[in-house]
Amino acid sequence: MDERYSRQTLFKPIGIQGQMNIEKTVVTVIGCGALGSSIVETLVRAGVGEIHLVDRDYVEISNLQRQQLFTEQDAAQMLPKVTVAEKRLKAIRGDVRLYTYLDNLDAQLIEKLASASTLIMDATDNFETRLLISDAAVKHGVPWIYGACVGSSGVIFPFIPGESACFRCLIPVLPAINETCDTAGIISPAVQITAALQCAEAIKWLSGNQEAMRKKVHHFNLWENTQLDIGISRIQNKHCETCGVQPTFPSLDSSIRQTYAVLCGRDAVQVLPDPQRPITLDDAESIGRHMQVPVKRTPYFVELHIFNHRMILFGNGRLLIHGIRNVSEGRKLYHQLFG
Repeated sequence: MDERYSRQTLFKPIGIQGQMNIEKTVVTVIGCGALGSSIVETLVRAGVGEIHLVDRDYVEISNLQRQQLFTEQDAAQMLPKVTVAEKRLKAIRGDVRLYTYLDNLDAQLIEKLASASTLIMDATDNFETRLLISDAAVKHGVPWIYGACVGSSGVIFPFIPGESACFRCLIPVLPAINETCDTAGIISPAVQITAALQCAEAIKWLSGNQEAMRKKVHHFNLWENTQLDIGISRIQNKHCETCGVQPTFPSLDSSIRQTYAVLCGRDAVQVLPDPQRPITLDDAESIGRHMQVPVKRTPYFVELHIFNHRMILFGNGRLLIHGIRNVSEGRKLYHQLFG
């Protein structure tokens, strides 16, 4: 057994066999922001054999207060989070099998990842993506660890298909409008505790200690010094489209494709590429030069300052338009730029 994990194997519930179990697992982490960067580093250090990391964003200076993998230089260069994470994580542990995806999570990608994963870790920031994860997890029989935090509070729960209500069952009792880090702020300890609790549940599952996992939703508030455990078994709905008697997994319906979306907690609209009409980095750079506006090109994206907005076009054709929170306005700007 690698000396690297000697202190972890001394912990009796894990031991040598538990560590061997961990090293055989495949974990998908959705999101590489505050929660994701902490989660993925913890799992790499714990010895998880293979990790798939998905994130659509790049490093900004406002991330550095709580996102531990990134530096000022990463923000200045606007590097994709998954690119920075890959370099840092392989410096921590060279033998990790790490696969990164600079992309928006859609039905096709989550099904591919869920079908090959031992466990899925939620480090996202919106209900829609979590419903996508939940549908794929239940369909493929894969557990996933839900986590969310804002302000000084956090919440976590391990969803295990067949053993509890699913996330879609939980939605009716959750607030329709959530506070976000951009509206209510956040302190780093709330992030670290949420991620640590998620990782504790993950290590229980991966090491073969499933019986030790939480059975209730756990909520804490560090500023108010409170914590609460909430049972959700009674809210399971037999007519649920995800975990009911006749599931349809609506979030996985590829015919329902949301091309334009406001990014949760940010003044930005995301535009997904049309498969029939891909926009390339060369296209974006050419338009910027033609219109004589500031253009910055990196190996990952082209940044344009145009129509009084900052726009980022990624290599796969995905576009972020900053400074707006209206889908109709985003659609109008997209057509103004690309026709």
